[in-house]
Amino acid sequence: MSNLLCTHDLTQVSNAALNFALPLADRTGAKVTVLHVAPPGTPETEHGTLRSRLAALVEKAGGSDSVSIKVIEGRYMNVIPDESGNGYGMAVVGTHGPKGLRQNLFGADILKLVRTMHVPTMVVQEGTNLNERLDRIVVPVAAHADIAKLLDAVCLLAKLHGSEVHIYQLVRPKEEPSAELLNNKLVMLERFEKDGIPCVQANEPSNTFSVGFAHPTAQYAKRIGAGCIAIMAHASDEYRYIADAEKERMLTNEACIPVLCI
Repeated sequence: MSNLLCTHDLTQVSNAALNFALPLADRTGAKVTVLHVAPPGTPETEHGTLRSRLAALVEKAGGSDSVSIKVIEGRYMNVIPDESGNGYGMAVVGTHGPKGLRQNLFGADILKLVRTMHVPTMVVQEGTNLNERLDRIVVPVAAHADIAKLLDAVCLLAKLHGSEVHIYQLVRPKEEPSAELLNNKLVMLERFEKDGIPCVQANEPSNTFSVGFAHPTAQYAKRIGAGCIAIMAHASDEYRYIADAEKERMLTNEACIPVLCI
């Protein structure tokens, strides 16, 4: 991971993203590119002002010469995914949550954004506790056809931070897990064992009849002091009819735990 992308829209939540990205880059020896998306038609003179403001925020956050700043005009939903394909290993973005304006970076569009990114993307919120290390990473087991890239990203972070990975499964009364879900759980266990990553199987009984998974997963992660939750941004065939809403709730979880998306 030689280069890390961090988006910044000059708000507090973007400062949280920057404060998450810089230590991660230090740990990996990566460079950080801070990207600001300006509205189309922004005067070139304003670009210089934006770069100066961003440079001041980077300095305040303890940034170094390894940080570069880009200002690109366009729609953020297009510019950010396009830029993420230019040789980055990971991206860090902030979300204003479900109460943010849709035109604001990123509000209700956060799920759409991460689904178009070319690299693993960490989503943080303004209330994210940036003092916590990634000592524990929660990975909810799901029935996706291909989870290899998610496991690659989780293993990278786990090795960098010496993390313990918790494979989380919500066990509902009288519900049999699908063959795809059970197979993925086995794949996870084998991969983490192969990479020498400490692993915990967390089979948690559901205390409600809801098919939702975001709230109990986030509450479990909060209870064990997890540094992040890792999920597939796209829905699996199981529960596809509720998946988008649940994934959006996960990205804006009330515990403000960062969420790694593939």
